[in-house]
Amino acid sequence: MPELPEVEVVRAGLAPAVTGAHVTAVDVLDARALTRHDAASGDFEEVVTGARIEAAVRRGKFLWLPLGAERAIVGHLGMSGQLLLRTPDHPGDDRHARIRIHVEHPEHGELRVDFVDQRTFGSLAVDRLVPSPDGAIAGFSGAVTGTWARGIPAQVAHIARDPLDPAFDDDAFLAVFARRPSGVKRVLLDQTLVSGVGNIYADESLWAVRLHGERPASSIPPRRAKELLAAVREVLGRALAEGGTSFDAQYVNVNGASGYFAHSLNAYGRAGLPCARCGTPMVREAFMNRSSHRCPRCQRLRMPRRRAAV
Repeated sequence: MPELPEVEVVRAGLAPAVTGAHVTAVDVLDARALTRHDAASGDFEEVVTGARIEAAVRRGKFLWLPLGAERAIVGHLGMSGQLLLRTPDHPGDDRHARIRIHVEHPEHGELRVDFVDQRTFGSLAVDRLVPSPDGAIAGFSGAVTGTWARGIPAQVAHIARDPLDPAFDDDAFLAVFARRPSGVKRVLLDQTLVSGVGNIYADESLWAVRLHGERPASSIPPRRAKELLAAVREVLGRALAEGGTSFDAQYVNVNGASGYFAHSLNAYGRAGLPCARCGTPMVREAFMNRSSHRCPRCQRLRMPRRRAAV
């Protein structure tokens, strides 16, 4: 599933082409791509057609296109969703295309945004904008003007800010982190506490600070917790600079190009290969409905000693 770097690459690619553009037509080719759309908000095609797109905004793994101050097109890429920028004359024979949004941009002219999704787990929806819970700019857009900037789609409002967000509160995060008895990897994947971090970047961050993913977050000293948060930021930043992580053709940017951070991974997907730090073969272990990758030497499960009863 695309994580923060991959979604941000898509957002940044869309922004220049859709900001200030008017939607001239919408083609819904597969209704399964509207599973998150609430029919009570109106017919998707009718609501979107004629609207002006104010920006491309992201929080964590969610992306939205504000349509004025009250509504937005919300996109979730799921496992294999893609938002591709195309010219109007681009062949329309892609069998995985689910929705096509035709726009007219004042500088770039006619363009098309195709929502392509091979596995149909992603979706688009029109949702109402509600005030950002903390009153700050709701998500990253590269622009902060307009009444839409402090509005967040209702279905995204429960998602926490991500570590690259200027409004992310380190102290608040660390305070909650210190009280969580769950394994540290589960805490990193909790999108209501910190968003944008998925399986790949959790494994990379834990490897960077030599932590086992099953160690209870509450047992980690404050200094080490700060080191972990710094590592998360550093890993996400490097992945973003390299265009995200692509293991197959299912994650691409808006022009259909793959990211190349996969070549820089130190943990994820490296089972059986030597640890880049100590040379010990990396291991792959079952974790929830997915896998974890770690170094059995560098990332041993060290539990704090309990004090002897008096």
